[in-house]
Amino acid sequence: MAKRGNSIIKGIEISEVINMLNKAYADEWLAYYQYFIEAKVIKGIMKDAAIAELEQHATDELRHANMLADRILQLGGTPLLNPKEWFTHTNCGYEEPKDFDVVAILEDSIKGEQCAISTYANIAESVKDKDIVTYDIVSQILADEVEHEEDLQALSDDITDFITSMKKHI
Repeated sequence: MAKRGNSIIKGIEISEVINMLNKAYADEWLAYYQYFIEAKVIKGIMKDAAIAELEQHATDELRHANMLADRILQLGGTPLLNPKEWFTHTNCGYEEPKDFDVVAILEDSIKGEQCAISTYANIAESVKDKDIVTYDIVSQILADEVEHEEDLQALSDDITDFITSMKKHI
């Protein structure tokens, strides 16, 4: 634990920060798996574009989990050690894909990103002006999550527009 580094944290208990980060850590692992498995089972129109997006997002979620684990350790905490704990600590949960259609997968993924945006916005608000290092880390992750939502929504809109256009010409 970085004693001097932790001494700059004011107005919030370090244990509270660690708890928030461990919950986000659980979310990131579940999001990683969600994107990983969705990229494997997805079917339908423009699935190759969706697979590329899902695989990139999976990579980003794993990077986020790594960032969070590093910060938890810096704070003197321990990242969740057992994957079973991810389900009891998650903010956003995990929903296994039931409909493998590209549009349904994208809708589920967009919901997940919206939850992540809310989670990181809440953490950022909680640590703002109290723990600048954690604030910086969650701000970086929040920016990625906003970009993910936009990417997924744009792809979903493109597919929906294409389908609508095709229906007009049939």
